[in-house]
Amino acid sequence: MGGIEEESEPPLKRAKVPSGELNELVDEGSTAVPVSSSLGESMARPLHSQGDGEEMVGLKGVIKKQEFIKIITRALYSLGYDKTGALLEEESGIPLHSSAITLFTQQVLDAKWDESLATLHQIGLLDEAILKSASFLILEQKFLDLLKEEKLISALATLRNEIVPLSINIGRVHELASFIILPSQCVESGLYKYGDSSRSSFLEKLRKLLPAAVMIPERRLEHLVEQALDVQRDACVFHNTLDSEMSLYSDHQCGRNQIPSQTLQVLTAHKDEVWFLQFSHNGKYLASSSKDQSSVVWEVQENGEVLMKHTLTGHQKPVLTLSWSHDDSQLLTCGVEEVIRRWDVNSGECLHVYEKAGVSLISCGWLPDGKGLVSGMTDKSICVWDLEGKELECWKGQRTLNISDLAVTDDGKRIISICKEKAILLLDREAKLERLVREDQPITSFSLSSDNKFLLVNLFNQEVHLWSIEGDLKVVCKYKGHRRIRFLIRSCFGGLDQAFIASGSEDSQVYIWHRSTGELLSRLPGHSGAVNCVSWHPKNPHMLASASDDRTIRIWGLDDLNCKRTTTATTTTTHHNGFVHHCNGRTT
Repeated sequence: MGGIEEESEPPLKRAKVPSGELNELVDEGSTAVPVSSSLGESMARPLHSQGDGEEMVGLKGVIKKQEFIKIITRALYSLGYDKTGALLEEESGIPLHSSAITLFTQQVLDAKWDESLATLHQIGLLDEAILKSASFLILEQKFLDLLKEEKLISALATLRNEIVPLSINIGRVHELASFIILPSQCVESGLYKYGDSSRSSFLEKLRKLLPAAVMIPERRLEHLVEQALDVQRDACVFHNTLDSEMSLYSDHQCGRNQIPSQTLQVLTAHKDEVWFLQFSHNGKYLASSSKDQSSVVWEVQENGEVLMKHTLTGHQKPVLTLSWSHDDSQLLTCGVEEVIRRWDVNSGECLHVYEKAGVSLISCGWLPDGKGLVSGMTDKSICVWDLEGKELECWKGQRTLNISDLAVTDDGKRIISICKEKAILLLDREAKLERLVREDQPITSFSLSSDNKFLLVNLFNQEVHLWSIEGDLKVVCKYKGHRRIRFLIRSCFGGLDQAFIASGSEDSQVYIWHRSTGELLSRLPGHSGAVNCVSWHPKNPHMLASASDDRTIRIWGLDDLNCKRTTTATTTTTHHNGFVHHCNGRTT
């Protein structure tokens, strides 16, 4: 195992990490409506007494019975249980809506726009802005219906005499006026819609506009239940189960057994220290790289078993890192200050070798379209290549270090690289801007979250920092407890919604923290050498892989599976294009 002589130096792995009438019509409606209020309206009002005389239900006495019954009734109607909903209204004596709202609803569904507008004004809405907005929507529908019936004079009268005086949505008034001149625009915009479904959709639009106390929102009960489940999930420290597994019958609480803690397999194909590993985006493969100058592609079976698919050889130096193409059909491997090789995952064939005279390549990443790649160079520049090895772009200067992680965001706009001992470069290719994530301690490695909004930064002082890189750059959480004295240790996001942080450690253990709180949740013993890298399965939140100086890869799962296996790859050797491919008992 490589090392350094003094603790003050950067870590090794294993090198230093250093129109005229219409215009007049519209102008008439452009007058601003003044907003006025009295001093009394703005003063604080006294609180009502608890319940304010209303009957309350529930153990804590905070649920108003009338509201509760109405929400249940609304849910019954939403679920299609109309008879049961009507029966609940009758038996409880609590109607879902007032008679005015019931009449208003039916008038809208029957497209009786003038009648519905008159009823709207009888409901007693206190907010004039809401009343105007609802009136505008109704009159707009009336206007469009008249256009559909080719009653242009009536449509123009509605626009001039009813819509414009509301003095709101002037831009929309312009658009409606243009429909009179060019009715075809209205057809092309898709506004001509008839039938029960379109009116039901329009009614739902009105429902969202009106106060909830006037028209109970659709699916309000479901929304409240989902909120309760969200609160329970957020409060669950070990939450690592799919939402479909949550039940309404009891409060949700995941146990510690939902975190990977049991060794299910030990993979022993490498002949020297394993420095890096990473699952493919679809989770069907795992790739690992080693000091033995090889990389191995493993295949993840449907039952979770991991079998060796290919051994990729050809590098003349230890393989430091690797990167999956976005469609997982190809793999990049990068030697220590050497070259980048591009491999076909299905066949194991080396498709291209990327190198540059007088300069070595030290890191690699894919462009999202799969038509190019990015690399860090020993001259501290970052270069973009096409698949055939032609250099497309190059940023000179202090853009990377000799041992450096590199990432490209999913939109291909930003390249991220360790550019200085204590700084990470965020290079915006589109805006031609550069920002720096600055730390007080030397940076050893980093990992980009799946949503491209966060960086997980490993530091020389045995801390891992979570940085938000959207908007203002800031540290949002810190993780401590693992050991890093001499070597490059990598961490990763993982679990359901990437709610956890995992890291290797020089004490031969895997460490797992809660992402939001920073609480150390688990230590996983099993390796007999430093754990250099970890990777959490992107689809299975219960699968984790770790790579160690003990030359093995451990696959971790839940401790109640009782399916621990130790797998040693059995290989058949064949020769193809000068490279040796080791396949799991198969010939490629």
